[in-house]
Amino acid sequence: MTEVNDPAPHPHATEEEVKAAFGDPKLANVLYHDWEAGTYDEKWSISYDERCISYATDVFRAVAGEEDTPYPTAMELGSGTGFFLLNLMQGGVIKKGSVTDLSPGMVQVALRNAENLGLDVDGRVADAERIPYPDNTFDLVVGHAVLHHIPDVPAAFREVLRVLKPGGRFVFAGEPTKIGNFYARRLGQLTWWLTTNVTKLPALSAWRRPQEELDESSRAAALEAVVDLHTFDPSELEGMALGAGAVDVRAVTEEFAAALAGWPIRTFEAAVPQEKLTVRWRLFAYHLWLRLSALDKKLLAKVLPRELFYNVMITGTKPPAATGL
Repeated sequence: MTEVNDPAPHPHATEEEVKAAFGDPKLANVLYHDWEAGTYDEKWSISYDERCISYATDVFRAVAGEEDTPYPTAMELGSGTGFFLLNLMQGGVIKKGSVTDLSPGMVQVALRNAENLGLDVDGRVADAERIPYPDNTFDLVVGHAVLHHIPDVPAAFREVLRVLKPGGRFVFAGEPTKIGNFYARRLGQLTWWLTTNVTKLPALSAWRRPQEELDESSRAAALEAVVDLHTFDPSELEGMALGAGAVDVRAVTEEFAAALAGWPIRTFEAAVPQEKLTVRWRLFAYHLWLRLSALDKKLLAKVLPRELFYNVMITGTKPPAATGL
């Protein structure tokens, strides 16, 4: 359960609140993610079955290596709806978990997801730069697509190392690279423009989302420009972790061909009525992503610089002896 002093979700921000959030990235993150919490899993095709269990565990092992022993305790930083932590728990990587997020709405949904899955999880509304747990609490800290939302990433790394037990590991995945973010956003913008304009044609009107939904999506997209604060060069990200005091730091990247197809597909899905996205379509999109991801891993990762790939993942450990972090 969340602590009694944790704030309540605020899913319906006013235009005045949205305007104020443009000068406050943390407020923007709360408003944007509270608004998205209830539909976030559907938007990103997040599930808690074998498909996403395999994805989460594969990503974890790709950067952390093969480790047989489950971690007794783990915290997810910026957990969102719990996608990474809960699927790692189901995959046998973690025994007991804690979810934290700046968005009360996301913490609420993550705890509900954990309860529905029968998992041993608690949660807190938390600022990544001031994590509300004591020193040396967790064996593992994980995060997925969170670092690029945090204003002070080095401070977050220091906090992660503080709450880790000596020798504990962190694993962050799903962070945008500088080059990957450039082409992904351009593809997304082009797809949104094409889809929302082509569906104005009478023959395709059934594929156009109602205008009020498009307006609301546009408002969310405007806030997304505020909440997405960083892109990362893999070497620079490694330097941040090392500077915070981590050891055994390693960054790897993934998704080039998969990103070139994935971003237009996700943008198209956000621009059309959800009832048009049949099971057949979702299976097509998923299997296409699998095939392109395999191409990335088996071939492209061997011949292309790691900076070209869309996602960067990073791991490291807290030194075995106390360092005062």
